[in-house]
Amino acid sequence: MTGKTIDIALDAQAASGTRARIALTRREWLKGTGILIGTLAVSSSLAMFAPSRVWALELKHLDTHQGAVLLALTKQLYPHKTLDDAVYALAVKDLDAKAQHDAAVRKQLADGVTALDKKAPGGDWTKQAAEAQASDVAALAGTPFFETVRGTAVVSIYSSTLAYQHFGYGASEGDGGYLFKGFNNLAWLPEPPAEDSGPVPAA
Repeated sequence: MTGKTIDIALDAQAASGTRARIALTRREWLKGTGILIGTLAVSSSLAMFAPSRVWALELKHLDTHQGAVLLALTKQLYPHKTLDDAVYALAVKDLDAKAQHDAAVRKQLADGVTALDKKAPGGDWTKQAAEAQASDVAALAGTPFFETVRGTAVVSIYSSTLAYQHFGYGASEGDGGYLFKGFNNLAWLPEPPAEDSGPVPAA
């Protein structure tokens, strides 16, 4: 069995659109482990504080392709056009952890990925058109596989400090939390009457 290769975008090469190749060793491939690698968009809010535009996520049980399919599935479940793949990868990381410790989940995820691949020409669901992916996901709704991914992803994504940074959510920073860090910054709704607003808590 030969090693499996995956694409990796490097900082200097990202601008020119070229790509390097990195090989998974035969031992890593036989173990079923994989790695997800990506590049933060130049305009990403995460790029301003990340040490590098390149991110990598090691998978302990899922292989690279399974991770990529689950990442694409997660993006279909919780679509945000400008949210970096690095945030969605956190859900894949948590699914990988569940697969590592639960044989039933491990089989469920593997079977789910296989079923999705069968729906795509060429057998790779990550290359399926977005509209077709959305239709495939809708058909999965309510299945155990769908619920495992959905339930894991909603927590992984929206409790992430990376997502907080992207959406501008102040979380629980400081004693005042979000209330005093942008809670009332919206400009697309009219100001409510004072009598409907109630008292503003002290900081």
